[in-house]
Amino acid sequence: MKKITLALIGNPNAGKTTIFNNLTGARQKVGNWPGVTVEKKEGRLRRGDYEIRVVDLPGIYSLTAYSVEEVIARDFILEDRPDVVVDVIDASNLERNLYLAVQLLELEAPLVFAMNMVDLAEARGMKIDFDQLSILLGVPIVKTVGTKAVGMEELISTAISVAEGKEHRLCRVHINYGPELEKEIARLSKILSQSPLGQKYPSRWLAVKLLEADQDIVAKVVQEAGGQEIVTQAEASRERIQTLLEESPEALIAEARYGFIAGALRETMRLTPQARVSLSDRIDQVVTNRLFGFPIFFAFMYLLFYLTFRLGEVPVSWIEAGVEWLGAQISAHMAPGLLRDLLVEGIVAGVGGVIVFLPNILLLFLGISLLEDTGYMARAAFIMDRVMHTLGLHGKSFIPLLMGFGCNVPALMATRTLESRKDRLLTILINPLMSCSARLPVYILFAGTFFPGREGNVIFAIYLLGIVLAVLMGQLFSKTIFRGETAPFVLELPPYRLPTLKSIIIHMWDKTKVYLQKMGGVVLAFSVILWALTVFPRVDGHSPPIEESYIGRAGRAIEPFIAPLGFNWQMGVSLLTGFVAKEVVVSSMGVLYQVDEVEGQEGFSTLSQALKNSGITPLTAFAFMAFVLIYVPCIVSVVTIWRETGSIGWTLFAIGYLVSLAWIVAFVIRQVGLILGFS
Repeated sequence: MKKITLALIGNPNAGKTTIFNNLTGARQKVGNWPGVTVEKKEGRLRRGDYEIRVVDLPGIYSLTAYSVEEVIARDFILEDRPDVVVDVIDASNLERNLYLAVQLLELEAPLVFAMNMVDLAEARGMKIDFDQLSILLGVPIVKTVGTKAVGMEELISTAISVAEGKEHRLCRVHINYGPELEKEIARLSKILSQSPLGQKYPSRWLAVKLLEADQDIVAKVVQEAGGQEIVTQAEASRERIQTLLEESPEALIAEARYGFIAGALRETMRLTPQARVSLSDRIDQVVTNRLFGFPIFFAFMYLLFYLTFRLGEVPVSWIEAGVEWLGAQISAHMAPGLLRDLLVEGIVAGVGGVIVFLPNILLLFLGISLLEDTGYMARAAFIMDRVMHTLGLHGKSFIPLLMGFGCNVPALMATRTLESRKDRLLTILINPLMSCSARLPVYILFAGTFFPGREGNVIFAIYLLGIVLAVLMGQLFSKTIFRGETAPFVLELPPYRLPTLKSIIIHMWDKTKVYLQKMGGVVLAFSVILWALTVFPRVDGHSPPIEESYIGRAGRAIEPFIAPLGFNWQMGVSLLTGFVAKEVVVSSMGVLYQVDEVEGQEGFSTLSQALKNSGITPLTAFAFMAFVLIYVPCIVSVVTIWRETGSIGWTLFAIGYLVSLAWIVAFVIRQVGLILGFS
């Protein structure tokens, strides 16, 4: 069995992930690139005698090493030397996509260009001679439609041919940067070709990178013997070009690349007389309209949360019945004792109290995946640009904030795509106010218990509260801590696409898998720990009254802090354990209320009944949901804040302000509610 490594690279929204899913299906694994927190996807497929390892590189616009993603993609091609690199190109947006393609040409990597979305290009009135374009670029081109899995077999066979060196019909071209730059490139290339680095990487490419002042390459060159002299020579070349042409080498190089692309497209592409405004453009005239954009956005968000609860009611009741049945079976078939109590009151009550919300989580992720895959999420960032400017940010910062509705951890990591450190810090500080999916079980439990028939409205109000607080805190921070001008905003709006069922299922499963892993890990562990704290210290071989247990004592100790908010000690303990993961808030209550006896009653069939009988009012329930929304995020998010800011000071500041804000907001909600008569 011959083994081939295939690297997939391309611009964001070019359909790279769809092609990756088509090629590998369920044979994927997700991890992190060594030394960084950027996601790494790999998959495998077999064709004949070949086993192909497919590596999905991060979506990037260029190889200029301005971001971690660009460095990862470039280093993988240079250091790992895949047998073939497939550049996925949006055929309906060739000029922008080909900029990355011409940079790959300079790397002299074994290339195949997958011209994706050719159906969309044709629908937009574009006639492209791909055979001629292939000759001009010196790279084999395969036409694909990722959403329909068209061209996949040809892409695989062409990739194998290139990897095996059988594709000899094409002559690779390189861009001419003009006499002045070419003279300096030749001078540097000659010197670099005699260095160890020049033996490892293409010397012409290294010369161009030095003229672009690529800091990553400069650092590599300096580390080599005689490297400082080469860098000094490059600086002299840059100065000569600047003096002679009165323009920076970076700008001249970029200009030459775009000139090459424009010339190639003039030779190979024409617009038909029927070329018209695309369907995407017509839809955008409505959904990004200054008047209708906001109402449409909030309508989508409201519909998402409403359907998440309404459609999830039936499967939630099935799972809840299954959890109750399991607990009853264990109680009926095991002798009384600590082991039975551990299984019923610890594991089944704790983990079961959270797993019942799996249908709601699935539906939420399904809705988010649909919005992402159709292209609407990019429009949401565009719509929110005006709001972001009031925070001293721009619409690009809205993408990490929007990701926070799924999980704060990848959302915090996504801030590294922001160029300004001020933007990154400000976005990181307000990101935890975006309610992650881990908080959703708490909202569903309390909204379903205390606001029957109005659950969707209440949950939407909580999410809206988080957005409003993010805006207010962003304005406060931007006018105090982060003063400065707002960066300009340019965001690509990809064409709308009809997402495939396969793509949606894969995206939904990737997110849901993390939730399930928490059930078997963090939630299970802390359910057991919390149960143990409720049954110890033992008194004459029996569990003590809940108030006298270790957890009861801890709850009583923090009660003065939470009493002004109307919270009881069980709610306080749940908030403490929720620092580990927000799902643990619900599992903690499942453990605490199932072992507690209220007013002489034996117990409750469901956690909802227990909450109703514990004296909690709807007003207190809403204040509690607000507190869960705002207060310190999970421990993994805190660690991520520390890693992304590189500062323990900023991390402690984030924790302090979030806890303080949560207490203030919950206190205000309770006091205003009491004044208005909502007891």
